[in-house]
Amino acid sequence: MTGRVRQVWAVGAELGEGPVWVQRESALWFVDIKGCRLHRWCPSSGERRSWTTPAPPGFLAPLAGGGFIVGMQTGLHRFEPESGALSHLVHVEPHRPDNRLNDGCVSPEGVLWFGSMHDRETEPTGVLYRLEERGRCVALDEGYVVTNGPAFSPDGRIFYHCDSVRRLVYAFDRPDVRTLANRRVFARIEDQAGYPDGTAVDAEGCLWVALWEGGCVRRYCPSGKLLETVRMPCSRVTKIAFGDPDLRTAYVTTARQGLTAAQRAAQPLAGGLFSFTAPAPGLPQAQVLVPGD
Repeated sequence: MTGRVRQVWAVGAELGEGPVWVQRESALWFVDIKGCRLHRWCPSSGERRSWTTPAPPGFLAPLAGGGFIVGMQTGLHRFEPESGALSHLVHVEPHRPDNRLNDGCVSPEGVLWFGSMHDRETEPTGVLYRLEERGRCVALDEGYVVTNGPAFSPDGRIFYHCDSVRRLVYAFDRPDVRTLANRRVFARIEDQAGYPDGTAVDAEGCLWVALWEGGCVRRYCPSGKLLETVRMPCSRVTKIAFGDPDLRTAYVTTARQGLTAAQRAAQPLAGGLFSFTAPAPGLPQAQVLVPGD
């Protein structure tokens, strides 16, 4: 059974997203997209640090050699925490000025997979990409208003991805490390239950899905059966990541973006970072081996 949900940082993010556990630092990193911030939380020391970005950061992913890749509306950037410097790596969609980069993950072999979305969330201009050598971004799937929640099964053979507006979680086969095939619906989120946002896979191969406007995270077995629901103290739940030395702590980001004054008063913890004890450990966070230089 999961443990009690608790708030570990009342960070007040407008749109908290993209938590990743960085083993080399024993720290959790995440972004505030609309607040244009990168955040770092160290559970052992309680240290909290934040950095401002010049554009909304959709995600960050650790690089094997140190530092991070950050996806923003202006493309992919390299971030060095020691100096706070951001250096531009790749323009992804200069031909789509109304899009921004949204969510990403790292494949087991160390390649960045990420998506774009229509910033006003009305047009199906979002694309799923894979980053290759020399900064080439290969389109793998398209037609999304909001791409979300990329994740891989423990053996890397199944790829999960959310079509948030349509309330669908897809599963794809991965015949090899570069291609996708056989897209099918893994889970369909029922009306009034929210929208699938970020995801994560645990060591038992179960997929955890955060539900925006659903106020919870759900755990699905590899066949797609719903196993468990963990309620959160606010409605806009965005993504989950596993951390701490045993990877048994589930960290959850949330948002307060778009809430009315009355809703914010009713959800005073919205935008906070939360944790609970998971029934199974997560998978170690992979690091990007292809920085796009």
